[in-house]
Amino acid sequence: MVGNHRASAVPGKELPQGVTIPVLGLGTWELTGGECRKVVEAALEMGYRHIDTAQVYENEEEVGRALASAGVSRNQIFLTSKIFRDHLQGSDVRSACLRSLERLGTDFLDLCLVHWPNRSIPMAETLEALEALREAGQIRAWGVSNFTAGHLREALQVGRPATNQVELHPYFQQRELESACRELGVPLTAYSPLARGRAVREPALAELGRVHGKSPAQVALRWLVQRDCVVIPKASAPERLRENLELFAFQLSDTEMERIARLDTGKRLLHPSWAEFDREE
Repeated sequence: MVGNHRASAVPGKELPQGVTIPVLGLGTWELTGGECRKVVEAALEMGYRHIDTAQVYENEEEVGRALASAGVSRNQIFLTSKIFRDHLQGSDVRSACLRSLERLGTDFLDLCLVHWPNRSIPMAETLEALEALREAGQIRAWGVSNFTAGHLREALQVGRPATNQVELHPYFQQRELESACRELGVPLTAYSPLARGRAVREPALAELGRVHGKSPAQVALRWLVQRDCVVIPKASAPERLRENLELFAFQLSDTEMERIARLDTGKRLLHPSWAEFDREE
């Protein structure tokens, strides 16, 4: 079957806490309602085995319906969800996670992330509650999202996050955070890896794509994978879903990687009012 072939073509990456994650996943931010269900179903049929959602996306029920109807064993799927910063008190973490499990129609999450840090809640309280969920088997691993190097160093006093999911793309390359994550042993997952569509229109990526017979999007994703990142691009059109699965069939040279590195602007696309990006030390 084509689906099985595609699934086997996506390599896995071993994360802390003993889990292996497919390095390509489907991001579902801004996918809602029937569209979300159809896209997740199509992705699973094509061979995607890593689905990323979050409580604040308000699409966990649709993701769950897609998982139930896809005809793929739950144990073959790597499912991630996230707890928002308003529910990080120790007493709230378990109930928030259980609500996600109910909406998703599953007994466990493969990965549960702290969606955004919240300095008003002791981090140890949050992470200890997540560790208790892991010990109870309701999550297989826990990690973080939008954490700075300073946040990560604080987290390591409790345990090693399985990953740090952050905005990462050719225009915002996070080199200092990448270096810190490598030093601290916390792998990176890239969200918005195509810069919300900007990378698809990038002439430099298009030129490199012509060399390899690939699209600008495939070049951008390949660049991140070669930086040892997990990538979770959102896609809804079937041709885009298929295209993203084909980023493992070519290799960028060191010179090409360096050319993409020169696209960095150091500017974020996402900077909500509650972000704690000042917490670097």
